[in-house]
Amino acid sequence: QVQLVESGGGLVQAGGSLRLSCAASGRTFSGHVMGWFRQAPGKEREFVAAISWTGGNIDYADSVKGRFTIRRDNAKNRVDLQMNSLKPEDTAVYYCVADLRPSAIWSLSAQVEKWGQGTHVTVSS
Repeated sequence: QVQLVESGGGLVQAGGSLRLSCAASGRTFSGHVMGWFRQAPGKEREFVAAISWTGGNIDYADSVKGRFTIRRDNAKNRVDLQMNSLKPEDTAVYYCVADLRPSAIWSLSAQVEKWGQGTHVTVSS
């Protein structure tokens, strides 16, 4: 079975940092764009970041630009999200995603091929 498994969530104070990781298992995600969404309590899922297979195309939501960095290691079928200068409004469940199509197609609709189970991030003020 194909799985995306996130790790690295937790509780952090405002201004702190966390690194989320997503490991793909079951098959390789060759050619796939990989990314992250988040969903805060009572809100819709929101696009956070995406990175193309080669790493040449990277997209960020305006709300995280300059604070979050997405990276991938194709040899390890892994994508990381480094989150710095965290704010209470970053509190959410963060989901790893994968899709063969460019992120511009699904970043607004959240209609993505594959989702992980999510990892909780809580930023205290």
